[in-house]
Order: sequence, then C-alpha cells, then structure tokens
Amino acid sequence: MDPLDFLTDKQLLQFFRCSRTEMSCMEPSHTFLNQLRDHHFIPEKMYKKLIRCRSKEVREKGVYQVLDWVEAERPDSIKVFWNCVFRDHLLQQYPTLRLLRNRLLDGSFTFYEKLPEKVEKEEEEDKKNKGSVEGEEEDEEEKETRRKKRNQKKRSESAEEQPSTSTQSNPSQKRKVQRPKYSSPFSKKEKADIWTWPIYKTHLPVTCGDKEGTLNRDKLAKGERCIVVQGRWFIPSGFEEFGGKKSSKNWKYSIRCRNTTLGKLIQAKKALFPSNQSTGSITESKEDDDDEEEEEAEQEKEEVFKVTCGAINGMLHKDRFASGSCGKSIRTELCWMTPVEFVTGRSALEDPSWKKDIQWDGKPLNVLIESKILVIHSLLCKCKLCSSTAKDRDDQDNDDDCFICRSQGSLICCDKCPRSFHQRCHLPNVDGAMMGDDCQWMCTFCVLRASQSCHYPKQMTYQEALTCRISDHLLECQYLLLCLYQADKDHIFVADPCIHVRNYTSVIKTPIWLDRVVEKLQQNLYQTVQHFVSDVWLIFTNCATFNRDNAEFRGMGERLKDLFEREFKSTFSIQLQHPTASNSQ
Repeated sequence: MDPLDFLTDKQLLQFFRCSRTEMSCMEPSHTFLNQLRDHHFIPEKMYKKLIRCRSKEVREKGVYQVLDWVEAERPDSIKVFWNCVFRDHLLQQYPTLRLLRNRLLDGSFTFYEKLPEKVEKEEEEDKKNKGSVEGEEEDEEEKETRRKKRNQKKRSESAEEQPSTSTQSNPSQKRKVQRPKYSSPFSKKEKADIWTWPIYKTHLPVTCGDKEGTLNRDKLAKGERCIVVQGRWFIPSGFEEFGGKKSSKNWKYSIRCRNTTLGKLIQAKKALFPSNQSTGSITESKEDDDDEEEEEAEQEKEEVFKVTCGAINGMLHKDRFASGSCGKSIRTELCWMTPVEFVTGRSALEDPSWKKDIQWDGKPLNVLIESKILVIHSLLCKCKLCSSTAKDRDDQDNDDDCFICRSQGSLICCDKCPRSFHQRCHLPNVDGAMMGDDCQWMCTFCVLRASQSCHYPKQMTYQEALTCRISDHLLECQYLLLCLYQADKDHIFVADPCIHVRNYTSVIKTPIWLDRVVEKLQQNLYQTVQHFVSDVWLIFTNCATFNRDNAEFRGMGERLKDLFEREFKSTFSIQLQHPTASNSQ
C-alpha cells in the first residue's frame, strides 16, 4: 500500500514542511543529495557547494536551505519529491526516511489545517518587527535563533523532546513541537481509531489469511470490486477465496483490518462507507448483520444457475429470464435457449412441464419460481425479452459480455455460436470495415472446429507438430492464445509483469507475457510452432520461479499450463504424451 496515492498535494506539502529539519540531519547526506540532483530537486551550484563541505553543521544548514528551495520553487512536484526519496536504496540507508514513510502509512502524522496559516501570520509579524529594529539588534537576534536551533537539534538527536509551551519560539520550532508521537494508536488499546486517520478516509489495509490488500471504501459502498492486491481487484468474497478462507463463506469475519473484522466495523458503524453514501442497510445487531451477509452471498450465487434436463447441461441467467417461451436465458455450448427450447430441443411447441423437467441443484426449477428468485413476466409485458419481433429475438442469440475479457461494450457476435467479442480481444483482431448487417462472421473457435477434420486427417507426434511452420498454423496458435486469455480470469499473465510486480526483473531475466506473445505472432517473429510454444512455456516457467514461495499464484500458472498442453494435443491431434517440458524449450 503506497500512502502517496491517497494524500493530496496540500497534505504532502504540509508533511514536507514539518519534516525538513529531520531530513537535513541525515548523515551521510551525499546519497540523499545525489538523488535530489538526479531528479532536479537541487540547484547545481548548491549541490557542488554542499558536496565539498566538510563541516557537519554547515552541511545540515545547507541541506535545510535546499529543502527550503524545493518548497519555494517545486511545490507542484511535491509528490514526485516523496516518490524520489522513498526509493528502496534510500530507505535502507536512512532510518529517518523509513520513519517518515511509516508515519504516512500508519497515520501517526496529524495534518493540522490551521498550521500553515498560523505560520504565515507569524512570519509576517516577524518581518514587521525586524523592520523596526536596528541592524545590530537584528544580527544579534539571528545569532540567538541559530544557537537555539543548534541546541534543539542536539537535544532531538539524543532523545525526543517534550512539547514546549514557550510563546517565544519561532515558526519552525512550533512545527517541531506539535509533531505527533510515532507510536500506533492501537498501542494504547485503540484510544484513537484508525478510521479517523486522514489516509484511511478512502482506503483501508486489509488481510485475509496470508494475503494483504487495500480496500476502497467508496467501491465497497457501491457493491463493486473494492479490494486491490498488486493491481488485481476482488470483490470481498473473491478476496476471501484468494486468501484461502473460501470454506468459511463469511467474508465479513474472515477479512480483517488491523486485527479487527470487517463485520465488527460495519456492526459498530465505523464509517466504512463514506458520509455521502447511504448506511441505512448497516445494522447494529449481529443477527441482522448475519442476515444481511446471507442475503448478499445468496445474491452473488443467484445471478447464474447450473441447470440440467436429462443429459443436457446449461447455465440459466437470471437477468435474461422472462418465462418458459420468452427470454433466451439458458446458455449451452452451442446456443442460447428459452426454457421450453431447452426441454424440447428448440421445438416451438409449448411444454408446460419445463418447470419440473429442468433441474437445479437436484430440485425442479419451479422451486426458484415459487421463492420469487425467478420472476415470470406478465403476458402484457413489452420488454425486449418478451418481444416477438425477429430482431429482438435475434439479439438474444449471443452473449452480453465479451467471451475473453468478460466486460460489456461494443461487441461483435459470432453467427455460428453464442460467443461475443470486442474487436481487439478476438484473434485475429477484427476490422470494423469487414462487419455489416448482412455479413456472416465466424469466430476463431468455430473456424477451427469446422476446418479441423480437413487439417489433420491423421495424428502426428509432438515433435512433428513442433517442427511445423508457424505460417501454416496461425489459426491453431490464435486459438490456443484465446483459450489462455479466456482462462486467465484475473488477467495475471496478460500484461507486462515488470510494470506491476516489484523486484520482478531481479528474479526473472527473460520476462514474457501473453500480450507480448500475440505481438510477436502478429509481427511474424516466430518461424516454427516450437518457437511459439517455447515462449508460452516460458510464461509458466517464470511464474513457477518467481512464485516459488507463493502457492496461490504458482497454482494459477500450473492450471493454465495444463490447459495449454491439453488444448495443444487436441488441436494438433497429438498421438503421444508430451515427454518432457524441455522438448518445447
């Protein structure tokens, strides 16, 4: 969790003002100054002067002047400054920077809204007072101020000083006096709640099992995917499964924030939802909270139902259901059907027994209708599901979501199967100029199925398949990639891991990902099938190497690897088992 993502520039600037003295005392300062120079946060003349300086006191004063210059000349780049100094190599060398970062992370730093205004007024008064004093007295006051600062720095190095009540302290001293304590609020039995910390107004650190993530309170209130882990977003129940707590089926008590369950926080109305969101559904009693959780879990399971009729299997989608003969709500591998068509094999004859013949979880479908989970539309209903026009019925023949990325939008529909795709998700990508109302289009899945019998009249060995020219088997490679994209539901292997995963390149010397494989395939960089297979296998090898201690992610790679091997053998009609992984490397 990066605290800089959740703080405004104004808050970061205030934190900067209150931390300048501590940063100026860091020794040795050369690495710190070099980092500032690399990011243009120090004038070149100042840098050369400080690097040559041997006096510790003069050097500290010089670093403080540099930080003054940053505040005056680079206030709009304050977030860049903190990102610059919170790099790993600096955090390892300077304990002060680690302490400052921890203050932002655990909320122990308090942002005083009136502090900057008060400081500015005092500075104006000081200027007025200095204008009325003669030059000799002004010099004496400056010397006295410098002596006080040096004494204060020495005392702060030996032990943390108690807040002073002196009304004669200058503005910088007042900021140092009002600095909050470093200890966590939970060290004194939760006298200060983390929900009052500025950084947690919108985000909370959460854990489930051995997994850590950040919960977005706005998204939780809206019922969206609200927990992010290294760029992956989860709903609470999904994060519960990701953390290995799926068996508990109670995410409000298996997900914790600082050793406090989310259930307790919601029950106590600890402002998990923002003030502008409705909290009327949050109950105070545990019984009501448990009932609400059961309802939410039931709703998640009620969107799609696995149904059977004899030997036929399908998935019934609640949002498409209208009645027995209206609303193509049951999807099979081949098409969308109404419940009556599912029973009678696409016959137009009405079959009143569909409520009993279609089974869900060993029970007749009528159970869902009687419990009002499935609602039959009125005979007078005029919605598109109940419409009898050919266009409205044809619009129900394909999926509402992209088969690859599972999101909605502008989709192209296959005329031979129920799949739909975004033009960029399908392989090969579909040119909009090719599409038209009268143009028949088949997806790669259907094209391969229709042409597979003529492609491979006989079986071949694994080695024979690897030596084939890639130009003769683009269709098969595109199909295999689509299978991997569709199976990678969390998009773990899609994008460049070097961007999102910390320290990835220090472990993996040859990174590769699905988007890169597609790019190389489209640019004709593969000569044989073996070159293509080697890159795909390298994805899984890298996953196993990097996640040696992470069984969850390693298992994802192994499942995708098994899928690829099965589909490869089936697509190329392989007659023998793949002997070793090394054959494809």
